[in-house]
Amino acid sequence: MGMIETIILHTAEADDPETAVSDILAQLKKSQLKKNSIGLISCFADFISSGVVSALAEKLPFSIAGTTTLAAAATGAQGEILLIITVLTSDDVEFDVGITGPISEEDDTPLKAAWDKITGKRAEKPSLMLSFAPLLMNVSADFFVEAWDAITGKVPNFGTLAVDHNPDYHEAQTILNGEVSRDRYVFILCYGKVDPLFFIAGIAQEKAFKEKGIVTASTGNQLKGVNGISVAQYLTSLGLEKDENGSIKGINSYPFILDYKDGTQPVIRVMFAITPDGSAVCGGKIPVGAELTVGFINAEGVLAFSEEALKTVVPKAAGRSVLIFSCIGRYFSLGFDQNAEMDKTAQVLGDDHFHLSYSGTELCPVYGKDGKIANRSHNDTMVICVL
Repeated sequence: MGMIETIILHTAEADDPETAVSDILAQLKKSQLKKNSIGLISCFADFISSGVVSALAEKLPFSIAGTTTLAAAATGAQGEILLIITVLTSDDVEFDVGITGPISEEDDTPLKAAWDKITGKRAEKPSLMLSFAPLLMNVSADFFVEAWDAITGKVPNFGTLAVDHNPDYHEAQTILNGEVSRDRYVFILCYGKVDPLFFIAGIAQEKAFKEKGIVTASTGNQLKGVNGISVAQYLTSLGLEKDENGSIKGINSYPFILDYKDGTQPVIRVMFAITPDGSAVCGGKIPVGAELTVGFINAEGVLAFSEEALKTVVPKAAGRSVLIFSCIGRYFSLGFDQNAEMDKTAQVLGDDHFHLSYSGTELCPVYGKDGKIANRSHNDTMVICVL
């Protein structure tokens, strides 16, 4: 089987590019790179504006690809003002990296062009795609997942949508070497025997309402009807209260647990807002006929579920790399102790190499009854890929 080794590099020096670069290069010197290497980067936006990222891109002997985030952790480091590069290095797994042109709407032309440019020179299909997607108001994560499925023939797709520390996410950017962008999609293709394993930590079913509803009307990410009534009516029928604007109080704490009824694991969809006609604007598509349960997200549930998923990862993780994207909704739900999930991850994974970054939406395959995988986007979820 293809062996990938991991080297974790990190710096908290966000202001001085020279110091940050010598810090990272000194750490890299302690390890031996194999024939093929790629760096996955997660960083606070200040590392871009100060010039640290572009200085690193010039000096590192491999490409770096990734996104900004508002907090990240890796073996031996965690925090907000932090830059982490996880280097995947291998003699027999090969890596290609691509970037699309600017994306302004749900049109797959820029994705297709980037894919053709990268894969044109290879006969074989990649065994894994690592995705770093821009956070765009008018382009959904589901569009990305479905468009890539059609373009790639359903190559397993694992990744994140960029976020940052600002309330409006105006510095959420994707990164490919020195090129940073608010509207381009960056991706890494892995060729060879990668054998990835995928895990998801959602929210506890026992914290959910007992009632199950069937989606009776929806358009894209607007959920219009459940059990034949408006979403607002459905939610108030469960006992949730309306606020003075006609929305639901604490709406972000009540994500849907969505079962596609096709044998795959359920996924989570957050509600962002209730429209005047009683529809819910959600963090992804909710197909008609799907079954949904209203869940509840709180600190205790987030930590319990993360711990449970991470403990299932541990026996599989020895000598492998663990890539983790966790929703910023989980980060915010932790209240005063926002580092608790990062602490828990470090505690459970111990010496295993891991890289955790907070995400705007998580992309991760789910397993069906037959063990086959289906690519999905997730909200309020921790997604894990063992490489």
